[in-house]
Formats: sequence, structure tokens, C-alpha cells
Amino acid sequence: ASNFPFAFSVAGGDTASALAAGCPVVVKAHPGHPATSELMAEIVRAAAVDCGLPADVIQIVHGFEAGVELIRHPLVAAAGFTGSVAGGRALFDAAAARPSPIPFHGELGSLNPVIITRAAAAERGARIAAELADSATLGNGQFCVKPGLVFLPNGADGEEVATRLIAALSEVDGRILLGERIRDNFVRGFAERAALPRVDAPLAARLSERAASAGLLTVDAHTLVEDSNHDLLLEECFGPVTVLARYTTDAELVSALDRLAGNLTATLHISEVEETGTAAAGLLDRLSGFAGRIVVNGWPTGVAVSAAQHHGGPYPASTSTSTSVGTTAIERWLRPVAYQNTPDPMLPPELQEDNPMHLPRLVDGTRQLRR
Repeated sequence: ASNFPFAFSVAGGDTASALAAGCPVVVKAHPGHPATSELMAEIVRAAAVDCGLPADVIQIVHGFEAGVELIRHPLVAAAGFTGSVAGGRALFDAAAARPSPIPFHGELGSLNPVIITRAAAAERGARIAAELADSATLGNGQFCVKPGLVFLPNGADGEEVATRLIAALSEVDGRILLGERIRDNFVRGFAERAALPRVDAPLAARLSERAASAGLLTVDAHTLVEDSNHDLLLEECFGPVTVLARYTTDAELVSALDRLAGNLTATLHISEVEETGTAAAGLLDRLSGFAGRIVVNGWPTGVAVSAAQHHGGPYPASTSTSTSVGTTAIERWLRPVAYQNTPDPMLPPELQEDNPMHLPRLVDGTRQLRR
């Protein structure tokens, strides 16, 4: 594989994997912390020198227009982005509109839906409520895999989960949001959703000058299916808010799931008995159609850097099929090259017969360990 001549990134994970691929990187700094971005760049440059790389393998620019110009610059051959759907889509379109289009790996937005079955609510409702509160408020709800939409069964067991969840969220103090713009967007987003008809706010987000506490909204699942005026509830609201959608029948649940766009994660909470049942397997199958990572009886917050990780999903969760977290993230910044009928001395050392770099390789379909 051949590395790109230049990569543009505004995401930390993409910056790390691009550098690992040997790509010079230009980072567009976030306007909320320009001085911190410069300090981080200095640290990365020093680390690059320690690793035998030139210090200027990473560069940093500031300003919205600088990001757009980088997308259009002929030396930039790939881009990574984490941010809003609107901002990411504008950059994605600019990358595609170039005379020579480039790959754009964007992470734009995700609801990360959670399904709690009736049996799961009956089996361990208190535990689910406590863990959901922890997951939804981790980082004050500012993780890209925050559970933002939770399908909860109607009935006594589901109501017990909701009651315990409200109590747990009420005990979480307000915390500082990442920036003033993010706080303003959260305040507006919560208010717009709470003002929708047939939407209740059993726990309103408490706001101060710079901080916000967790909020909870509830709606009947059939409202999400029957009324397009509630489509706003099917979009991510970045910050400490979760929507509980109460469902009565499995058919109602499936109809609501069919309305969801692409997501980074989807979570299914089932009982021990359901683990061998066809109904749970059917739900799992449906979730895999619109999410990149499926979680069963766990929570999506917390993304392991491993070979098995996939942090991406159908649009708008991401604009590519690759992962931005994990050991295979490096593939975003590599371009495959195949050598056919090439004399051994002319091949890159990674491909030569005697394997001078002692790499693990796949040769004629057989995996060979490093030697």
C-alpha cells in the first residue's frame, strides 16, 4: 500500500492514524481552543523528531476558510473530519467537486439507539437504568456514541426503568460543555424538541452561564412513526439529553426503527432467556442494517482501540465504510498498489520473497507469521 502525499484532518484519531501511515498531516484547529491546538502541535512535532520523522510532518492552520481551502488544495489527497452534519456535508461536497475528487472520511452525527425488551426490563430494570444514566452523562453527553434515543416498553417494568433513570440523572450535577457554541446549540436543540406536541420533559436540563445538567424527553414510539413533524427527535442533539420512546407492540418498535438513518452504534438489551430466541436475533439483524457497531447487554460509550473495532456507520454517521478508531484505521490513509509479474529485486522490501523486513504476510492465500 502507498501512503497519500498529504492528509487533512480535524479529528484526533484520523491525525494519529494518518501519521502512522507516513502521511504528512495538516490539522485545521478548532476555533474553541486555538492556543491548546498549537501546544498539542508542538508536542506532536517533538514526538515526531524522537521517532526519526521531520518536525514539519504535522502542520496546523486556523479558521473556517482555511479548512475549505485545504479540501480544495491539489496537494491534499484525503481528508478526515468529525463535526456537524451541515459542516461535514459541505466539506464532503467540496471534496467530491474537485477536478480530481479525494476520499473524505467524515463522522457527522449519530443517535446511537438503544432497545430494551420487556423481558430485559423485568429481569434487571434497576441495573439498566443506572448504567444508562452513566452512559448518557459520560463527558456530559458529549461522546459521539452517547445513547440519544432509547426504546422502552410500556408497562410497569418499563415505567420502573424510567423512574429510576430520572432519579439517577437528577443526581448528576451540571457540568461545563466544550464551548459556548456547543452550549448554545444544546440549549436551542433541547428547547425545540421539548416544545414538540406529545413530547414530555420529565427532567428539564438545568442551565447556567457555562454549564448544563442532563435532561430527559419522552414520546410514544408511534408518534415517531406517524408524524413527520417529530423528525427532529430522530436527529442527534449533542449534549446531555436522551429521548425515551415508549413502545407498546413489537410491530410499533420495528416501524420506528425503520425510520432511523445511519448510526455509529445500536444497542440491544435482552434477557438471558432471549439470547437463544429468534425475536432477539431478528432485532439484531435489523440493527446491523443501519449501525456500524452492535452492542448487546452493554453500552456504546467507550471505544476500544483494537483490531476488532469499527467506529463508523451508514450516512450520516460517517461518509465512508472504514473505521476512525482501531488498528485498521490506518487503511484510510493508504492507497492499495498491486505488483504483477515484477522481478523480485524491483519489488518493495515488504513484498520480496525473502521477507527482509520479517513481516507477517499472506502468501498464496496462506498466512505467514513474521520471521
